[in-house]
Amino acid sequence: MTRIFRKTEKGVDEIATRANRLVPRLRTALILVDGTRGETELSNLIKQHPAETLEELLTMGYIEVAAVTEAPKKAVSEEAPVKKGAAADAGSAEKAFPAFRAEAVRAFNDLTGPAGEALAMKMEKAASREQLGPLLQTAFQIISNARGTQAAVEFKARFASF
Repeated sequence: MTRIFRKTEKGVDEIATRANRLVPRLRTALILVDGTRGETELSNLIKQHPAETLEELLTMGYIEVAAVTEAPKKAVSEEAPVKKGAAADAGSAEKAFPAFRAEAVRAFNDLTGPAGEALAMKMEKAASREQLGPLLQTAFQIISNARGTQAAVEFKARFASF
């Protein structure tokens, strides 16, 4: 069984304010917790002592268990395919937007880590495609600077078509 973690109110506040001045290892792990990743996926992303780090964040009250699953969680793109083109109706686009936004934020976080947290938080707050579009362009530029043109082009190809 795999636990899926999400940030508590204390965790969200810590990301926004840095009030408790978490050590970088814990802060980076806290940023990676998004309510959709299981222990296994988080363990692959957290570099130093992943199990201990997650338990420490849990004990300190920055994260909580959102769910316990038996099977590995499917990727967002498999769960909710996004219809493209004129055939996609408005209802489907509205339902698909939150999943698309979450996938874009997750990909951006994976590519930039803590350096991109301010933009990731803005992306999470975007309520529409119109609001998210300019943020995705900024994300493309940040990824290009941080990870190179190839990573930025792949990110843009994946998320520019929504």
